[in-house]
Amino acid sequence: MAKERTLIIIKPDAFEKGATGKILDRFISEGFKILAMKLFRFTEEKAKGFYIVHKERPFYKELVEFMSSGPVVACVLEGEDAIRRVREIIGPTDSEEARRIAPNSIRALFGTDKGKNAIHASDSPESAQYEISFIFSQLEIVEDV
Repeated sequence: MAKERTLIIIKPDAFEKGATGKILDRFISEGFKILAMKLFRFTEEKAKGFYIVHKERPFYKELVEFMSSGPVVACVLEGEDAIRRVREIIGPTDSEEARRIAPNSIRALFGTDKGKNAIHASDSPESAQYEISFIFSQLEIVEDV
């Protein structure tokens, strides 16, 4: 497998619970390198732009409101087969389902439900590229860690 980059966002619920360090430690212990990291708060407009692929879905408005409700931490992670592995580590979208089928996943440990599920992660190489460039400039990504 080749090295890939992916984006994660520790969502407002996990940030508020003080879970940021534990979540980041999990990825580091799994062998990922953090190439960029940023603490910020989405404006409603920026959240709309980031989640534009979900615009026609019924949960879009609620998602935008939630993601702009408090601070988030975004990171670019690099590792072998990163997109698939990160998605496996975070677990199913619904935190309740994650607790049943992936009890050690990030969403099982730190999420509440389907909406407040602790973490976002890119789901494809195309979304990773879009999402990374949406959050970070090329100057903010450290290539040689």
